[in-house]
Amino acid sequence: MAVREILPFGDPVLRKKCRPITEMTPRMEQMLNDMKETLYDKPGRAGLAAPQIGMLRRAVVMDLGEGFHEFINPEIVECSGEQTGMEGCLSYPHYYGNVKRYDKVKLAYMNRELEQKTLEAEGYLAVCIQHELDHLDGVLFVDRMEDAFLVHEHSHDRVPVMDVIKLSNQNVCKL
Repeated sequence: MAVREILPFGDPVLRKKCRPITEMTPRMEQMLNDMKETLYDKPGRAGLAAPQIGMLRRAVVMDLGEGFHEFINPEIVECSGEQTGMEGCLSYPHYYGNVKRYDKVKLAYMNRELEQKTLEAEGYLAVCIQHELDHLDGVLFVDRMEDAFLVHEHSHDRVPVMDVIKLSNQNVCKL
């Protein structure tokens, strides 16, 4: 296992759609192991999607403090309600934005043995699932923000989100 570099905002890989995992090869197992190790490398990390470590595969790992989750080829099959709250991203460190998400989701996914599973989630877990699944389709939380500014967690500076999106699409990191 290895801790992988998390791709920063502006990297073009973050805007690409991921391919499904059709068989559990040693390479896919290594990717999942590396994702888990990368997630746990620093405290406070909640979720990580494969494209964030440069792998265009449909895989997500999460731990919100209640146990580890590994989702292969995840898909939201039901959703309801709504909630709005501040969201951040490992690829956009220290910046947060206000995002509207479904409050409840039902997730269909495969485990490492490629067995079909489902999970019903609400609240913060539902938000994190939606955030990480967006990564699998090249969608970033800044694309879904409710208002026009990101906020820096320490300085509280406000950055116009359109400037961030333009920079992200140009593969230039200025934050």
